[in-house]
Amino acid sequence: MKKTVTTLADGRELIYYDAGDDTVRTAVDPRPLTPVVSRSEIRIDVLTGDPVAVASHRQSRTHHPPADACPLCPARAGHESEIPDEGYEVVVFENRFPSLSGGAGRCEVVCFTDDHTASFADLTEERAALVLGAWTDRTAALAALPGVEQVYCFENRGREIGVTLPHAHGQIYGFPYVTPRTAAIRRRIDEHRAETGRNLFDDVLARERADAERIVLETEHWTAFVPYAAHWPYEVHLYPRRRVPDLLALDGPARTECAQVYLELLRRFDRIFGPGEPPTPYIAAWHQAPFTDARRADFGLHLELFTVRRAPGKLKFLAGTESGMGAFMNDVRPEEAARRLREVATDR
Repeated sequence: MKKTVTTLADGRELIYYDAGDDTVRTAVDPRPLTPVVSRSEIRIDVLTGDPVAVASHRQSRTHHPPADACPLCPARAGHESEIPDEGYEVVVFENRFPSLSGGAGRCEVVCFTDDHTASFADLTEERAALVLGAWTDRTAALAALPGVEQVYCFENRGREIGVTLPHAHGQIYGFPYVTPRTAAIRRRIDEHRAETGRNLFDDVLARERADAERIVLETEHWTAFVPYAAHWPYEVHLYPRRRVPDLLALDGPARTECAQVYLELLRRFDRIFGPGEPPTPYIAAWHQAPFTDARRADFGLHLELFTVRRAPGKLKFLAGTESGMGAFMNDVRPEEAARRLREVATDR
């Protein structure tokens, strides 16, 4: 993997990731941009203790531009872009409209392909591995920034999820705090250790493998399953068989297999609702241990992949109990979701 670091016209960092060591990147951003002025504010909810980022500058961010004005497509004559080169493999750059900024964390955009019509599931294994390499490299870079406590790599796909740019891309957040979900998992890890003397992630994986009814797929290094108490209609968790705290700690064989398994899961998601249905909207979220956690080795790296579509033409909208109280009710039995995800395996 070759990494080429440059800057955009307004001073934001842009990084090319190429599979070939002989690739040369020399394009310069010609746009007359002024430096981005954005400053997020972190406030604390006094009732829950949860941090909330206030980022009012994001109100003017780009919203569903026409395809010929996509800011994530390569630059060309008559089309200015966030990526000034005429083509690219994988690119990461600082978000022009960040949720976290001004010393309160960092937000980056990851473009998986220069093909405007492709999705992550369309990538080759080699390209998916390059994206994984970029995630890993940026995890290390953001973790080294002053004040960053947790690094989160994720992809939102589909208008139903709220995506405002259809070009295949994800984001990486360097949070200046431990996110509420991770903090809750951290508490459960400690409680489980106190109750049983064992690791929570190890026991969850052992239980799912022993039960097997909710297993979606297994390989030598990874296990994918629908969790026992899934929140979403179709939700899959992907665990490495050997617990590690983050992407940086994956060994070579697990890293190689990760790209293959991830692509298979995304392709199955697009088959859930049958032929003729539009692409399945989803969120793919990589959970990594906070870098400030003294007991981070107890945390288990894992992917949470889920969709808000519950049936053809029907979405799961959060009800008042879910939005207001965080009390989830699932319309699809987890065992049935797992069965369906086994049925739509690519090799069938």
